[in-house]
Amino acid sequence: MEHLIEGFKKFCTDILFQNVPKIVMALLILWIGWKLVNWGAKILKRGFDRKKMDVSLQSFLLSVITILLKVLLIITAAGMMGIQMTSFIAILGAAGLAVGMALQGTLQNFAGGVIILLLRPFRVGDEIEQNGITGIVKEIQIFNTVLRTRDNKIIIVPNTELATKTLTNYTKSENRRADINIGIAYGEDIEKARKVLIDMAMKHPCSFKDGDFAPVVVVADLGASSINLVLRVWGKTEDYFTLMSDLNQGAYDTLNENHIEIPFNQLQVHINQN
Repeated sequence: MEHLIEGFKKFCTDILFQNVPKIVMALLILWIGWKLVNWGAKILKRGFDRKKMDVSLQSFLLSVITILLKVLLIITAAGMMGIQMTSFIAILGAAGLAVGMALQGTLQNFAGGVIILLLRPFRVGDEIEQNGITGIVKEIQIFNTVLRTRDNKIIIVPNTELATKTLTNYTKSENRRADINIGIAYGEDIEKARKVLIDMAMKHPCSFKDGDFAPVVVVADLGASSINLVLRVWGKTEDYFTLMSDLNQGAYDTLNENHIEIPFNQLQVHINQN
């Protein structure tokens, strides 16, 4: 028991106490450095804003630079504590190889983020759809892209999904067409329906009215119980949902006002009395 006590005292005196100043200094440097990195990231962001750098690229670069600086800071602090950095780096390299093999998907997401920023299939603020998920791009991070749905849900999508698979960018183009599907009863005057629907669309303040962008009505198909028309109206992309809502209601009101029947599915039951 006395040998154990003597050994503990020797450890505290010769090893621990001698290294306390180094440990305290390393922790102090780590704390100050961490604050400086965060402060520097804010200054860098303001510089990016002054140069009007793309928001997507800003987010990505800030994430990469911040992580690299913090890793270097941790390595520096470890060296100040007396840890042999040559051996540490060798161990870190071996561990990095093992972790890299285990995290292939994460590395693919990193590569996907680089591809997104280089090819620019979308930017922050664009509304995109991929694999049934639709949302407005809020942030492009190192490994993931953050989407916000119209009902304010946050969706995290891996970058590799967005970089390697088909996606739809609804806001890439300045203009967008709204297609309103309308059914009228058999026997109704198609030309009359076409005229009143086009007149209604022309009066909408958000619709384009000239040339190839003027409203048109086409016969889509002859359904089982209705003649199916499509009212096609062009407008600004930001006005798309307003157009869709107003034109759907406008089509219903206009057809009713002009006594054009809008059919609905009906079930007829015949009773055979013998």
